[in-house]
Amino acid sequence: MADPLTKAASQLRKGVLEYCVLALMRDGPRYGVELVEELSAVAVMTTSQGTIYPLLSRLRRDRLVDTELRESPSGPPRRYYTLTPEGRTALADFTASWPLFRDAVDHFLAPAPRPSHDTENPHDGT
Repeated sequence: MADPLTKAASQLRKGVLEYCVLALMRDGPRYGVELVEELSAVAVMTTSQGTIYPLLSRLRRDRLVDTELRESPSGPPRRYYTLTPEGRTALADFTASWPLFRDAVDHFLAPAPRPSHDTENPHDGT
C-alpha cells in the first residue's frame, strides 16, 4: 500500500502546482527545464518535464501564459513562458485566497480543545 504522506503530498502538489508555476514566472520569462529545476529545489514540489510541459500547454490554451522562442547559449532555441495579464490576475486571485484556504485547513487539522477537568459537571446536580 502507498505511503499516505506521499499520496497526500501528491494530491496537494496537483492542486497548487499551476499557481506555483505562475508565481515562478511573476518576475520574468522562464523555460520548462528551468521551472522543473526551481520546483525541485523544494522536495515536496519535485516534478518532471512530463508533468510541466502539459501544464504549460494548458496554461497557454487558457491564455494565462504566452510563449516565445529564444536562442540558447547551448543547444537549440528554448521556448520561454511569460505571464499574460490574465495569468497575473489568476495568480493574484490565488494569492488572495491561499491564506484563507490554508487557515481553514489548519482549523480542521488542529486537535479539538479538550474540556478542562477543573470545571463542574453541569449534569451532576450541583
